[in-house]
Amino acid sequence: MRDRNQKVNHVELFTSNPGEVEGRPSLSTESLQRAHLGTRQVPGQTRAPCTPVPPPVAVSLLPTWFVPGLSLKDASYYRAPTTCQTWGWRCLQTPGPAFLKAAENFTLLVKNNIWYPKFNFTKRNILPNITTTYLKSCIYNAATDPFCPIFRLGKIVENAGHSFQDMAVEGGIMGIQIKWDCNLDRAASFCLPRYSFRRLDTRDLDHNVSPGYNFRFAKYYNDLTGTEHRTLIKAYGIRFDIIVFGKAGKFDIIPTMINIGSGLALFGVATVLCDVIVLYCMKKRYYYREKKYKYVEEYEQGINNEMDQ
Repeated sequence: MRDRNQKVNHVELFTSNPGEVEGRPSLSTESLQRAHLGTRQVPGQTRAPCTPVPPPVAVSLLPTWFVPGLSLKDASYYRAPTTCQTWGWRCLQTPGPAFLKAAENFTLLVKNNIWYPKFNFTKRNILPNITTTYLKSCIYNAATDPFCPIFRLGKIVENAGHSFQDMAVEGGIMGIQIKWDCNLDRAASFCLPRYSFRRLDTRDLDHNVSPGYNFRFAKYYNDLTGTEHRTLIKAYGIRFDIIVFGKAGKFDIIPTMINIGSGLALFGVATVLCDVIVLYCMKKRYYYREKKYKYVEEYEQGINNEMDQ
């Protein structure tokens, strides 16, 4: 008998200021995004006329990128004959260094509980032999500490074959997989979690318009004069999807007897099927029939000959 279980939780990592990084578990991505918003901010944006930088070939592209109805202003500062003056939010957002680079040595504690209802079996990834002292000092290592539930963020990304410093620039999504394969005929101490890691967001830069894990949003407000302002925020983050899966099995006499009976029945069907193929489908079917069957007429004729003698 087998029982299967799978569950996915999310842990997201966002920054609001350099050096301030936090990771919290939750049941939905949406609530996590609301809880950890904020990275690079452009406060106090207002609507005003803007003279954008035209394309490098502004003269030849002017009929296509110019919007009718907008005024043309001399923009010698941009070294172009003319440029479109638009109405939009300013000041513009300027790029800056990635805030998440300092989080490479941060750690993440994963608590996972499983339940196989068919066998009424429960267990958690913090094993009974783990002490408080060990838990305060251990860091997961596949060779030396394979059952420690504390993971260093940089090692998670490294075990998946990627660089944390590269991921910190645009963000990303990592999967922490916990596999529970348990033979419940043995002691519960043999049912142990196995950890593996993989990057979930695509890294095909040739076919990825918006790589990484980042997004923009704005908060709008009015000042005392009624002028509308907004604070533009671009959030960069690393999301950790904790994927739990596995199967458990235990000996049961009833399914065993059913399987044995099915096997015996299959052998009987196989014999009949072989007879049909050999006696009716093969080229030498008449020869095999003579060897397999003894006809009644020939048998009676043989008896009569013996009686005549």
